[in-house]
Amino acid sequence: MLLGLFFIGFTSCNNKEEAKEGSALEPLAYTLYTKNSELFVEFKPLVVGETSKFAAHFTVLSENFKALTDATITVSLIIGDQGIKNSVAAPSSPGIFRLALSPKTAGTGTLVFDIQTKNFTDKITIENVIVYSDEKTALAKQPEAAESGAIFYLKEQAWKVEFANQAVKKQTFNDVIKTSGQILSAPGDEMIVTAKASGVVVFSGKNTIVGSAVNSGSSLFTISGGDMTESNIDASVKENKANYLKAKADYERSKSLVADKIVSEKDHQQVKLQFENAQITYATVSKNYGSRGLNVPSPMSGFVKNVLVTEGQYVPSGTPLVTISKNKKLLVQANVSQNYFSRLSSITSANFKTPQSDVVYNTTALNGRIISYGKSASAATPFIPVTFEIDNAGQMVSGSIVEIYLKSSSIADALVVPVSALIEEQGIFYVYVQTGGESFQKREVKLGGSDGLNVQILSGIVENERVVTKGGYQIKLSSASGALPAHGHEH
Repeated sequence: MLLGLFFIGFTSCNNKEEAKEGSALEPLAYTLYTKNSELFVEFKPLVVGETSKFAAHFTVLSENFKALTDATITVSLIIGDQGIKNSVAAPSSPGIFRLALSPKTAGTGTLVFDIQTKNFTDKITIENVIVYSDEKTALAKQPEAAESGAIFYLKEQAWKVEFANQAVKKQTFNDVIKTSGQILSAPGDEMIVTAKASGVVVFSGKNTIVGSAVNSGSSLFTISGGDMTESNIDASVKENKANYLKAKADYERSKSLVADKIVSEKDHQQVKLQFENAQITYATVSKNYGSRGLNVPSPMSGFVKNVLVTEGQYVPSGTPLVTISKNKKLLVQANVSQNYFSRLSSITSANFKTPQSDVVYNTTALNGRIISYGKSASAATPFIPVTFEIDNAGQMVSGSIVEIYLKSSSIADALVVPVSALIEEQGIFYVYVQTGGESFQKREVKLGGSDGLNVQILSGIVENERVVTKGGYQIKLSSASGALPAHGHEH
């Protein structure tokens, strides 16, 4: 199915009378699109008994438009139940296939271009192609040249840069609230590890480097008593071990004595309680304790977000040592002006990006959901928070400042183009509209809202026109220089 069609007729004379007086036939040009390819073809009007040469430019449509370099192209002319065809198995230069036809019958027919590649097949059809009985008739029928003010940018230029265009379609867009915000760690996705005893902190190798990955149970620090005279973990472990061993021995002896009725059951229970308390105390202080001191392990797998102490620092029990983050879930918190309070309940999703990057993330694509929006402003800030929870795509860091585009109520039948299509000059925005295979117009446009990826166009273009989405700046530079490379098209 054809997605677009352009037709340009050229003459080298000022009027048809001059054309009849012997001017050469000027070429016709067509530009057509399918899902996979673009055809821009130039050829002189078809005349019975004369060979017409086709300069067929084939572009593969993908993220960037590139020349078709490996294909078999067949052109067929069909008039009624008669047809002729010509095929080539390779381009004369990248993207340009030279074909020729010599019509034998006058009339109105159809040109069909069949494309056969390793990856796809395609068919592009040009309807109502006239084959003239003689050149004089063809000259008389040539259309007058129109002053278009077009900017010319050749396929050979476009194929060498990042270039793309797309047909403008009406679609549902969203009213957008643009604001700023911050990426935060999600609750439960981050944990602060604290010291379980007082002592001197000793780092455990690379696990305490900010950004390093750690597994659950990996050693982060050891806390030793060193030469401390008070709150010495080493001395505490030894003391509690001695108390435990003494209480254990007393308990074992009491068990034999109570069996022989030498001590009372009440006294035995008191000894047992002392033993159990000593056992619990020793188990608590000696947990994760080794020859080097008390080991501090990571409570979960993740990465080291912040180290809150320095090597050799003395810390009391309960001091925060390090922050470990899973970095799997994040919060995107937007700071919204109070002017938009009435629209907060209609917000469904958001796009966001960091000021340093052109990558735009979408909360829906990241399995995001809105978890809250503020009902009032605080004394500390006049803004109202709107918070989304998202999956971390692996390239986002908690604490980053972001630009946020909150999507609220929908706008039906909006003309929308990618933000990349816009060219700004002194605060005025333009786009380049492709009017033919190698011809463009620069259009001033009036903008509506933008969601960071796309922008609504209020005026300047109409539906189905093809707007350059990549390569507009190169067209601008080319038109400013006024220089075109050698074309090399054969007609």
